[in-house]
Amino acid sequence: MKPELHHVGEGRHPVVVVDGFTGRLPEIRAIAAAMAPFPASRGNYYPGLRRIIEVSDRPALAYVEHVLRQASPFIGGGFDAARFDVLEASFSMVTAQPSALSPAQRAPHFDSLDPGYLALLHYLSGTPGTAFYRQRATGIEIVGKDNVEAFVAAARPAAEAAQGYIRASDDHYEQIGMVEGVADRLVIYRGALLHSGIIAPDVEFSADPLIGRLTANLFVQIG
Repeated sequence: MKPELHHVGEGRHPVVVVDGFTGRLPEIRAIAAAMAPFPASRGNYYPGLRRIIEVSDRPALAYVEHVLRQASPFIGGGFDAARFDVLEASFSMVTAQPSALSPAQRAPHFDSLDPGYLALLHYLSGTPGTAFYRQRATGIEIVGKDNVEAFVAAARPAAEAAQGYIRASDDHYEQIGMVEGVADRLVIYRGALLHSGIIAPDVEFSADPLIGRLTANLFVQIG
């Protein structure tokens, strides 16, 4: 494994990148494929399919436990965390066509207002990656309880005017950093940091975990 600590934006927000995280991609992809077909994502704005990993999903659960063990020192070192609790883990696939996106899916988003809520993103296939953003109208990079109303007020008209997936900077958002989606790379960042998957025009929107844009998405709460 090759860990690196990056900082993005004016707030110098930590982003941990670990290459060669497992060395077991074929095995992990086979585990995900055995759980297909994935259901449509519900209760959030993820543009595709998401299969929550349950206690009964033994091979997938063993993979999640391995990820958390291996990621533990990077969580502690990158985010000054003494401990953490896992909140959710899933296999996810982007399958929504650009023309089918809701306004909220056309713009950078945040996962939580809690600064202790971290996202662990494991790329299980090669993709353009993930980008981080600053909202131009407000200067917001991290969304919290103190600025969420201002963020939403500025985001709503921008999302209505947008077309398809956001790529790089535009009139409403400035890209402040990005991580290439190298297969078997783990990325850790705060869920409150504005971010979006980089979805290329020629992406394969397949629902097959062995063909499409497959990631594992884990969320933890640090303490």
